[in-house]
Amino acid sequence: MKSLISGLALSAMLVTASTTTVFAWGKTGHRVTGLIAEEFLSETAQMKVEEILGTENLVDASTWPDFMRSDTSPFWKNSGPYHYVNTKRGEGYDAANAPEHGDAVTALTDFRATLEDENAPLEDRQLALRFIVHIVGDLHQPMHAGYADDRGGNAVKLEFFWEKTNLHRLWDTDLIEHGGLSYTELSERLLRRLEDQQAEDWKEPDPLVWISESVSYRDGLYPSETNLSYGYVFKHRETLHRRLTQGGVRIAAYLNDIFK
Repeated sequence: MKSLISGLALSAMLVTASTTTVFAWGKTGHRVTGLIAEEFLSETAQMKVEEILGTENLVDASTWPDFMRSDTSPFWKNSGPYHYVNTKRGEGYDAANAPEHGDAVTALTDFRATLEDENAPLEDRQLALRFIVHIVGDLHQPMHAGYADDRGGNAVKLEFFWEKTNLHRLWDTDLIEHGGLSYTELSERLLRRLEDQQAEDWKEPDPLVWISESVSYRDGLYPSETNLSYGYVFKHRETLHRRLTQGGVRIAAYLNDIFK
């Protein structure tokens, strides 16, 4: 845990060099992944989560790292890079090439080590668990495995139903909110459509697999026009729902693997 906090305390100059302004799925999307995850936790993982978080559930934990980014302490001020990974055009993600200040994969590794250490202070394990739930969700949003040169789609300016936005925000929030469903309504709909074998096939705890999937979707999400409406929603709705559902299943898979 000390190594992670030390890394976060690096100067803002280092972080700014490749920072992408991100809040991942937004509150609704993250809560969807947290609620779906609770359906697939093993009994052991459920007990461990309750032991660490008490009355707080995975839905609550899922949005906590974004909420805390308003904190001005060095840890939170410099935590932005732990929400995403960047790639260069024509290249996939390689953990060996992670920036010096870290990214979602290096943070996930450090937080996992803290969570697995039963001698670690409870406060550190709580932080680690909350961040893990959040990061796993983040990595299933395709623009969180984005290009550094357009800041994960933040530099791609668009209009969505005549409201100004950008490609990153479109996938974080706009597409989800356009559906008009609460996180409980959307979660129930996604779970109802999820087949048992499909869920079993998706129980993949390797972050590099999730990132590879996001990269495979990413280029197809860049629109050929800047004024978007129903056509874009119709074209990408299945991908959006698939990634939200997979994010929830993988949160559970990752925690089940930690607490197996």
